[in-house]
Amino acid sequence: MTIRLSKLLLVLSMAFLASLVSFGNITDYGSNLEFVHHVFLMDTTFPGNANMYRAIASAAIQNAGYVLIIALETLTAGLCWVGAVLMWRARRSPAPVFRRATRIALAGLTVGFLTWQVAFKSIGGEWFDMWMSTQWNGEESAFRFYTTFLLVLIFVSLHNDDLEA
Repeated sequence: MTIRLSKLLLVLSMAFLASLVSFGNITDYGSNLEFVHHVFLMDTTFPGNANMYRAIASAAIQNAGYVLIIALETLTAGLCWVGAVLMWRARRSPAPVFRRATRIALAGLTVGFLTWQVAFKSIGGEWFDMWMSTQWNGEESAFRFYTTFLLVLIFVSLHNDDLEA
């Protein structure tokens, strides 16, 4: 039971984290839109950057990108919350039943990993050269997010919850 409760609590913690991030982005839309604006605009990358052709100045596209990020954060939170509820309900069930109950949580953890790894590290960091910026660089915090999601994803996916018979 300890391993199952540990998995459940870790999924809840990721649901809580994604909820806070999503809520913060919704309630303070402008501050974080400013971040997205500068990343898309690439205005704080190295002078003479040959990749400036990738910059996007369109406010509509910048807003669409930001709304997509918020939607993915919200989806992450929702899937993790639902997954945690299903895991709670199955906590005393046989191992195969409990493992099936983790599927929604695993989906949420995967979406969370992909959100921060793809949106921030791959697209922001590499496509828009966010790594060049000292002002608008979210790679370190994105690394903390996607690493945490990945570690929880690995732990929850392990078939080790029937060891405590």
